[in-house]
Amino acid sequence: MTADPVQKLNRELGDWALIFVIITLATRPISEIFNRRYLIAYRRMLGLFSFFYAALHLTSYIVIDLQLNWNDFVQDLIKRNFILIGIIAVVLMAPLAITSNKKMIKLLGSKVWQRLHLLIYPIAVLGVFHFFMMVRADFSRPSIYLAIILALLAYRYWKNVITATPKAPVDQSLTNAKQSLYKRVLCLPRTVKSSK
Repeated sequence: MTADPVQKLNRELGDWALIFVIITLATRPISEIFNRRYLIAYRRMLGLFSFFYAALHLTSYIVIDLQLNWNDFVQDLIKRNFILIGIIAVVLMAPLAITSNKKMIKLLGSKVWQRLHLLIYPIAVLGVFHFFMMVRADFSRPSIYLAIILALLAYRYWKNVITATPKAPVDQSLTNAKQSLYKRVLCLPRTVKSSK
């Protein structure tokens, strides 16, 4: 243990939060590259683990380190920017944790839910910046985390933008012809046979 066990505990909790964010981000690329689609099912659990550790990290800082002294908390926010960045990352993680169940996907709709969960990328970047700003000497671990996050972002960009097949343009004349035929069939005058 270090001279300050509270600081050691707090840093370990934050480190695990960032590790779980990175593992969550890496789940889809690993499942696609190695053709292991079943790994996607674990992504929600991994994301909740990352939120759990981030919440513990923040709670440890406020309750154990500051002992619920809100004046010290406000002073830390003003003096140390990395604390503000970390709190922003945790606040952004909260809606992801809240909306991680199937009911919320139905309530929000799939597209809105997917857009909301893209917040994981800025959260990861904020987490790494929080780590960089907090560390004073050894930048090796935050540098490794940043390299992994950038690689995952590059993979996502390559997968969704570069290799995405463009949609074929819809031939409007064909669509108009189909609609016209449909209208003619539905609007045909009906002949009623008279029974004489």
